[in-house]
This record gives sequence, structure tokens and C-alpha cells, in this order.
Amino acid sequence: MDNDQSPARRIGLVSLIMMIFSTVFGFANSTVAFAQMGYAAIIWYIFAALGFFLPVALMIAEYGSALRSAQGGIYSWLEVAIGEKQAFIGTFIWLCSWIIWMVSTASKIWIPFSALIFGEDQTQTWAIGGLSATEVVGLLGIAWVILVTWLASRGIEGIAKVGTFGGLLVSSLTVIFLVVSLVILIANHGTLQEPIQGANTWFVSPNERFQSPIALLSFIVYAVFAYSGLEAMGGVMDSLDKPQKTFPRGLIIAMLLITVLYSLSILMWGISTNWHQVINHHSVNLGNITYIMMNNAGLVLGQSLGLSHQTSLMIGSFLTRFAGLGMFAAYIGSFFIMMYSPIKSFILGSDQRLWPKKLVAVNQAGMPARAMWWQAAFVSILIFAVAFGGSAAQQFYLILTDMSNVASTAPYLFIIGAFPAFKRRSDLKRPFVFFKKPWQTQLVTWLVQAVVAFGIIFTCLQPILEHDYATAFWTIIGPIFFGLIGWGLYEHQVKGEK
Repeated sequence: MDNDQSPARRIGLVSLIMMIFSTVFGFANSTVAFAQMGYAAIIWYIFAALGFFLPVALMIAEYGSALRSAQGGIYSWLEVAIGEKQAFIGTFIWLCSWIIWMVSTASKIWIPFSALIFGEDQTQTWAIGGLSATEVVGLLGIAWVILVTWLASRGIEGIAKVGTFGGLLVSSLTVIFLVVSLVILIANHGTLQEPIQGANTWFVSPNERFQSPIALLSFIVYAVFAYSGLEAMGGVMDSLDKPQKTFPRGLIIAMLLITVLYSLSILMWGISTNWHQVINHHSVNLGNITYIMMNNAGLVLGQSLGLSHQTSLMIGSFLTRFAGLGMFAAYIGSFFIMMYSPIKSFILGSDQRLWPKKLVAVNQAGMPARAMWWQAAFVSILIFAVAFGGSAAQQFYLILTDMSNVASTAPYLFIIGAFPAFKRRSDLKRPFVFFKKPWQTQLVTWLVQAVVAFGIIFTCLQPILEHDYATAFWTIIGPIFFGLIGWGLYEHQVKGEK
């Protein structure tokens, strides 16, 4: 019996939208896009939204509303459509990519924290005693993983609150940036810092490194996968209030807002940022570009309003720190969700007879705490090895990162490819249906599958074209390796069950 009104399901529409924002929307993606392509990034972000984000969001909305009581999220969707074994392997690949993301993010999270406290990234100076800065950041990362696991294991309500907080702050950061940009535009009587010079402005990057066909294709792939992460929301389906309505509504509203905000933000950066004066410097990189552009927006705001140079500097410093706060909060929100949702989908979604009873046991808060702590231990070991292992460990981390390049997106091939089979199931109650005709289902499946396949193929080919064969090898072998481990684990567990 479906129990959508269960008291445990407390996540409402607004909280779900904020959690999606925290997980999917990256404020820094707009600054990176402007730095790499200028205004020309807009058309590719719109293409990525139409060719990937919007149809995939609608597919996930159909999956989630029909399987609203399933604990397994993506696992349950795949199992219903294509069977247990394929679901196990596909979800395992997906879980592995998020574990590697945790290893990376546990260290990267301290960059916006440093920007918040000091106004710039000082993490490379955090050497204490006999420990190098890398080792200190690694220990902070381990402490962070332990803290998040402890807090997340205390219940979904806490995760929802943190995710909502992260979404609210990153939304506030975006709103403040848009307001600042409008004030600058009005004060300067409509004059843009980055002028629009004919139709080429919308198609040709001012960055010489992104004017070749290969570089352009790499940016298109980047734009497509800037919208990824939505599938993780399937892990909170059974904790939603009226999930058959809340889930599709939340996805569609967040989908539309994120699509508009990405393109609008890229356009608005041209109000305060002259590409050649601000970005075209050797000191600017992908790690500090957001803080440089936010600081510059503060300076331009002060100058546009006729304020003193000192006051303009103060405004720039404030915006830099607020950017650090917003991005730090976004990292916190997404980390809480990813620490829980993938492992919960995999462990509780699969046949629990495949696992030791203690591993699938849930605590009083209904959380798979033991599985979460095992995950935390594994992530902490990887962080420690990378931080303290020297050059060999750093190379190992680069290999893991390369292996996750495709592994993080390969599960979309499963989600999209399984959609027609899911639609053919006649035994499911479907509160939300967008693709009503079989030909619509087939057409959108082929088109979106082609977009994702192109992104994956080019991600594999790009290092070959750049003669970086080691990266190419690990990029290609990643999903194959994780898939083989998942297959072996499944076969072993099935034999153990028999």
C-alpha cells in the first residue's frame, strides 16, 4: 500500500527545489563559462539545457512519480526497467564516481572557506608544524567527512535542512550578483564593460584557446555536464511530502530556474567584466576566477556610483567573501546529500539478501548508518593516502580523477536507455506523464542518448587528440573497470545467497 502521507516524509516543495539547487547549480560554472567563451557560452548552455537537462529532468520526474515509494532511487528505476543485474552494475558505477567526487571536494571545500575568512585562497599557506599545507588540508578533509557522516546519519530532516540552507545561500549569491549587475548597468546608462560587437560576439570566444574546433567541443561537453547531478534526488523520494506531486513539480521548477539563471548570469557578467582587462592575465585560473570576477564587480559598482576607491575596494572585498560563503554553503549542501543519497540508493535499493544484515540495517532515524560509516572510512583512507603519499599518491589521485571523467556520466546512458522499457510497463500507476506517445519517447531517448554518447566519446577522444595517452587510457578504462567490479560483486553476492 502506498503511504505517501507518512509522517517521516517531511521534505516539501521549497526544500526540494533548494536541495536541487545545492546539488546541480554551480555559481562558478557561469564565471568559468564567461572566462572560456564570453557571451558565446550562452548559446551552448541553452543547447545543453534543451538537448540534455530538460528532457532528462522530465524523464526523472516520470521515474520518480511512478516509483514514489521506492527507497532505491536510480537503482529502483533501472531495476524496474531493465532488471536487477544491470541496475546493480549501473548504480555501482554511479556510486564510484560520487565517492571520487567526495575525495576531491573534501579538499576543495576549504578554498571558498578561505575566501570567506581571508578574502582570497590561502590554503597553500596552511602549513602547521611539520605538516605541509597539502597534509593539513587532507586532515581537514578527513575531519569534514567524519563530521558530515555523523550529522547525516542522524536523520533525513537534518540533510534536508542543510541542503535547503546551501540552496538558499547559492540562490542569494546569484540574486545579489544580478542586482549588482543591474545597478551597474543603470548607473552606466546601459554601457557594458564587455561590449557586444556584432553577431560574432554570440558565436566566437574572445579566448584564443577556445576558438579551435576541439576546444569548442570540449566546452560543449562541459556545458552539458554542468547540468548533471539531478538523478541523486531520487534518493530522497521516500522522504518527500506527497512525492507523486512534489517530485515532478520540484524538478520542473528547479530545471527552468537553473536553465534561465545559467544563461542570464553569463550575460550579466559582461556588465561588470571586460574580458581582456580582467580575465586575460596569467594569474587568473579556474580556481580563483569566481573571486576575481566578484571582486571586480564590487570595484566597478563603487566606481559607477561615484564612490571613493577605498569604498569600492571594500565592496569588492565584501562580494568576494560573500561568494566564498555562497560557494562554501553550496559545497556543504551537496556534500550532505551525496554522502547519503548514492550509498542509500545502492544499498537499500538492491535486494538486501545480497548484503550482510548489519550493512543494510538502518538506525532509529531510518538511515543506513553502518553503510555510511564504511563509505566514510573508505573516502578518508583515500584522502589520507593522497595527502600523505607523496608524488606517487598524487599520481594515483589523478588516475582516479581520470577514471571518473566518464564514469560520472555513464549512468545517464542507463537512465536514458532504460526509459522506453520503463514506459512500456503497464503495471505502474503514473501520476505524472509528459511523454504521452510512444514515438515521443523513442525520439527523445535517441536524441538525448546521442548527446550523452557524444559527450562521453569526445571526453575519451580529447586526450588522444592532445597526445595525452595516459589520461585517455584511464578515462576509457574507468567505467569499464568500475563496471567489472560491480559485475563481479553482484555475481559473488548472488552465489553467496544461493
